[in-house]
Amino acid sequence: MTANWAAFATTEPDLAGTVEKRFGAYTHHILATLRKDGSPRTSGLEVRFLNGELWLGMMPDSLKALDLRRDPRFALQANPGEGTGMGGGDVRISGRAIEVDDIQTKAGYVEEVEPPEPFHLFRTELTEVVRTYIEDDAYLVVQVWTPGEPLRTIKRS
Repeated sequence: MTANWAAFATTEPDLAGTVEKRFGAYTHHILATLRKDGSPRTSGLEVRFLNGELWLGMMPDSLKALDLRRDPRFALQANPGEGTGMGGGDVRISGRAIEVDDIQTKAGYVEEVEPPEPFHLFRTELTEVVRTYIEDDAYLVVQVWTPGEPLRTIKRS
């Protein structure tokens, strides 16, 4: 089961707001894709939350774009920032990336983002959103959302 960003944000608005803020704190984040041989590849990436979707834009024929064309599964890690403070926590999103070739959709993205052209554009279908943070300097808290399930919160001391 998957969901787009709007469905997630409707179901869990507080967590979605925290995740967007965490990704908005820095420009570059880490995308994990799968190579031809199944081994992981990590790459830097900019992301956008626009019109109810989480978008991944990439340079033409970049290895990460070719990976996603072959196998759409991905994991996306928000930039943790400087030091060890992790303001807002550690945030990860997993799912599938679907390439968008529709001219109107890409034109709308270009109007908003002004990426260098040409480019690959992928919309995401989420399978999991995870936030990990420290509460009261005493607990490790892990929030896990998956489509169709209630938000799970795990606390460890």
